[in-house]
Amino acid sequence: MKTPLEVRNDALTRALTLCWPAGETQRLDHARLRAACPCAACRRVRLGGAAPAAAAAPDVTLIGIEPMGYGVQLAFSDGHASGIYPWTYLEQFGRGEDR
Repeated sequence: MKTPLEVRNDALTRALTLCWPAGETQRLDHARLRAACPCAACRRVRLGGAAPAAAAAPDVTLIGIEPMGYGVQLAFSDGHASGIYPWTYLEQFGRGEDR
């Protein structure tokens, strides 16, 4: 499992930056991360064909990052904090493989 060497949250640009071992730097938009939350409740909404509420909130920000070993639990300004984002999920995020 690849794990980033560095994880930075930039509240000003609303982006999470991951620095991977191969030298790649990945910037992930807070609103897109929230809209692609992998928790069961958010997945159920997406699989039902509806967009999550945060998809309409471009001003949502990431306010907390909790390491979980295989990934991170992200907390957002809209109060949602139940999604654990595995490193493999984040690595593929933005490459057309968002779930």
